[in-house]
Amino acid sequence: MYKPMRSSGLAALLCLAATARAHEHHMENIPEGSGVSADPIDSVLWIHILIQTLAWGVLFPTGMVLGITRSRWHVPLQTTASVLAILGYILGHSHKGRQFAPDNVHGKYAPTLMLMLFLQVVFGIYLKLHLEKGIHGRIRRHVVMAHGIVGKLMPLLAWIQMLFGGITSLGFCRDDHLGQCLAHFIMGSAFIAYGIIMTILLLVGQLWLKRTGRSQEFFDSFTIAAWGCVNTFTEHRWGGPWVHNDLQHTSMGIVWWCAGLVGIWLSRSRDGRPKRNLIPGIVILLTGFAMSAHAQTLPLSTMVHSIFGYTLMGAGITRIIEISFVLKDKNGVSEDGTEINSWQHLPPFLLYASGFLFMGATEEQMALLSDAHVTHVSYVLILYSIAFLLYLFVNMLLHIYATYAWPETTKPDPAAHGANGALRNRRTRHVHSASEEQRLRDAEEFELEGLISEDEDADERNKDDVEHKANGRTPANGAPA
Repeated sequence: MYKPMRSSGLAALLCLAATARAHEHHMENIPEGSGVSADPIDSVLWIHILIQTLAWGVLFPTGMVLGITRSRWHVPLQTTASVLAILGYILGHSHKGRQFAPDNVHGKYAPTLMLMLFLQVVFGIYLKLHLEKGIHGRIRRHVVMAHGIVGKLMPLLAWIQMLFGGITSLGFCRDDHLGQCLAHFIMGSAFIAYGIIMTILLLVGQLWLKRTGRSQEFFDSFTIAAWGCVNTFTEHRWGGPWVHNDLQHTSMGIVWWCAGLVGIWLSRSRDGRPKRNLIPGIVILLTGFAMSAHAQTLPLSTMVHSIFGYTLMGAGITRIIEISFVLKDKNGVSEDGTEINSWQHLPPFLLYASGFLFMGATEEQMALLSDAHVTHVSYVLILYSIAFLLYLFVNMLLHIYATYAWPETTKPDPAAHGANGALRNRRTRHVHSASEEQRLRDAEEFELEGLISEDEDADERNKDDVEHKANGRTPANGAPA
């Protein structure tokens, strides 16, 4: 009864969400040329924000990790998140108070996200029915693939929608401010994404890097070079006059692709082995130096940009120290990648903080905070707090993944600890994949079978000897009875 009831319940909620789209807001309170009215955000809209943040920002990413690890909690958690997301969508069309222009990007993007949620629910229900006979046997693998792809895309698309929600709630990034907003939010999100990827490789990706046969700096340098090419030809309208900070942004793009090419070349030794290098760290350092001296119109904006630049420089410097002095050009502290030096957490975290600082430094945000007499110290501490929370959440998700993927690494080793809990043996246990574990078990069974067969042969020979002696005949081995 559970599956049909759950399916019908989700279908009913989706129908309610579809009817919510017909709700019309009154736009007469929105001033000319503005994106929002002067009314405060009411309680219904606050509940919408909290529910959607919980569903899309916390539950769906957690459910995605549980789905990757084939956990039994994947379906209950994703079902709960889907119900909350649909409820939040309905509340978003039922609020009073502040009103928004009908062309706002948050409202226009929401149906696309809800359509993906609908497809994900349909895929999940189909797979849960375990239909594998006839045509279902041929299409099931494609549904599994689509379910996995959509599930992994949803956290990224939800991040974009949450940014759109914050922008729309304040009426920012319209008309002449659009280009500057795009630069800040895209670049800031890129720094955070780089930090997340660095965290994944640090905590659970070392064995994957080994299998690729390339160092992490190869992938970092390739991305930096590609991003530099884009910046070189998009930061200035070629053929027009050079205005504002066009030259600085374009020159930054040039140094990225130049340095990226060097990093790619240095990522392999002469005999083809993967090799660490410092080029990505140097690029981050140079980018932070350039941004710390970025000219701004408001004193508050100047200070926030300076702190952003220093934070980014810190990320580059700590990365250089990590590779040169902590790891000494090795891939990791241990061969299996399970041991992490505490210093290694600094570069990715500082990238998180840099991303939030840059996203929070747009012209309109700085003008709003300056008018409210908010100091740069308070604002920077708030952004660092958000960076800490995101870094904690990413580490928790990766811990869940590692616990399910390699459960043997979470069990204490009695031989390595004394009675008082002090570590006596610093040997690192190697983490084997499922196929490696199977091969080891097969080898042990083969050896054990060989020993048993040898013992059985010896017993048979002993029995023959005893019988021959009893009959007064010569044993089969030729020795006298």
